[in-house]
Amino acid sequence: MSDDETREELIAALREADAVRFGEFELSHGGTSEYYVDKYLFETDPACLRQIAAAFADRLQATDATLAGVALGAVPLVAVTAAELDRPYVIARKQAKAYGTGNRIEGRLAADEEVVVIEDIATTGQSAADAVEALREAGATVERVLVVVDREEGATETLADHDVTLESLVTAGELLADRR
Repeated sequence: MSDDETREELIAALREADAVRFGEFELSHGGTSEYYVDKYLFETDPACLRQIAAAFADRLQATDATLAGVALGAVPLVAVTAAELDRPYVIARKQAKAYGTGNRIEGRLAADEEVVVIEDIATTGQSAADAVEALREAGATVERVLVVVDREEGATETLADHDVTLESLVTAGELLADRR
């Protein structure tokens, strides 16, 4: 299947999961938007989740990198993608917990290990950049972030400032092309 066919099927799946909503929404970075991509709806829809995992796995076939998911939203995505590829993954927390192991990175991660970060939605890219820095502090090499939806609001530039390439399965422009 071509990238265009995969993208069109994924857009249809996101819409079928009713994950794209219109109205007035406040975003996590404090801004507002006329649309909202509800990650919880697409991450809890089995058909949509399978399509996302297959699309991520297709992009990751050429590497044997460990996967990392940004907590909490990307954990289901990284888990199904890792299972699809039969490889381990780690979870990057926003901050270390004051209990248990107190780790910011959960799972096994060796020094100098190549890691690809999986994220749900990128707006400014700051949460992905924070995860990249936490992984690097733990000794990982990170050069790529894969995201389901890039809202095209600065994430590419933010991550480029951290020497990381952002790759999206779908952009907001593609997702909203005939819906605005």
